[in-house]
Amino acid sequence: MRAGDTAAVARALSVVERRGAPAERLLDALADGTRRALVVGVTGPPGAGKSTLVGRLVGGYRGRGRRVAVLAVDPTSPFTGGALLGDRLRMQAHALDPDVFIRSMATRGHLGGLSAATSDAADVLDAAGFDVVLIETVGVGQDEIDIARLADVCLVVVVPGTGDDIQAMKAGVMEIADLFIVNKADLPGADQAAAAIEQNLDLERDRARSRPAVLRVSAVSGEGIDAVLAALDAVAADTDSLQPRRRLRAEQALLAAISDELTSRLRALLPQGAWESQVDAVAARRGSVQRIARGMVDLAAGDLDHVAVATDAPDEALRVFGEQFGLVVDAPEDVPDQGVRVRFVGRGAARIELVEALDRESPFARSLARRGPGLHHVALRVADLPATLARLEAAGVRLIDRAPRIGAHGTRVAFVHPSSTRGVLVELVERAPGT
Repeated sequence: MRAGDTAAVARALSVVERRGAPAERLLDALADGTRRALVVGVTGPPGAGKSTLVGRLVGGYRGRGRRVAVLAVDPTSPFTGGALLGDRLRMQAHALDPDVFIRSMATRGHLGGLSAATSDAADVLDAAGFDVVLIETVGVGQDEIDIARLADVCLVVVVPGTGDDIQAMKAGVMEIADLFIVNKADLPGADQAAAAIEQNLDLERDRARSRPAVLRVSAVSGEGIDAVLAALDAVAADTDSLQPRRRLRAEQALLAAISDELTSRLRALLPQGAWESQVDAVAARRGSVQRIARGMVDLAAGDLDHVAVATDAPDEALRVFGEQFGLVVDAPEDVPDQGVRVRFVGRGAARIELVEALDRESPFARSLARRGPGLHHVALRVADLPATLARLEAAGVRLIDRAPRIGAHGTRVAFVHPSSTRGVLVELVERAPGT
């Protein structure tokens, strides 16, 4: 694939579109720490002539000896799940060129005009040795601006006679452009369209960024294409501006990957039917989306908050858990209300709490002297601690704490007497929202 074999590149793109473990292994193998290709995003409303413009840019780059790849992101067919329009049909002039690769990708319902796998596909094409990757979006609205987070440079294409559309876009797509293209410049109204863009730039443009050029182009005849290519070459040469954009792209890709991974793990941890029932709850407006989402995360995290281990030799305990098992150990935290110092070990929803005595007269110190080091208690997570205590007391459960007190990390805690829990000391923990 690194040699640019067309069949191998196509197979690699199919792998990343399907996502999953094979895609992850492939992308890991391709990550060699270098980036060569200039990634150019081409966006604008449907009918603006984006595909024709992309075809002209391909021809221009090939005339300069560059290898070019095109990702044409199309709407998804409701029947096959594939790309509906198939922009490759509009670029037949380059179909037999071995140094041009054109691929249609379905959005698969993804908002923002881009397929969720588009960023990974661009990385594959970069690794395959293409000098330029052109990404054409579905056709955007005011808020569909994902291309600005993915591309090194973003072209926004408009056509004469769409002054109202330009006005409507000024709060969204207008801000993402590094270069404005007034296509079909041979038609009446091209000068007015360019003037409208310039006027909006005067009013709305973020002065922290350089002002984008506005170029008149006729993609059908090829007029103005050389000026567009020259502008793109200037962007590629400006590494001071290009590197921050690529870092932003890396950050967005990382956030997207984390979101996908967390969502996948959440759905796997939820009880059967829980996802569908909570979607129904949101649809029926039985609570805010935020509260329902937090409840789903809490449900997936489970009821076990942590397991506490009593120790009279904290340095040795840290050596065992931190060095021997390689677990992450938090900084110590004193809990004066309980006369103890705690350190949490590990990561995830359920952790280990190492507990040592600060006050020799505390209940914990007396328990440690009587029973020795080892497992001390099990902590269970509850949503409403006062209500839980009231319910347990009404049921005849013996409580050590009848009211909450402050625990580690600002939590509210209370203990249940072991005589009511078959000899196990149980701590009830209520965490603040978002912790």
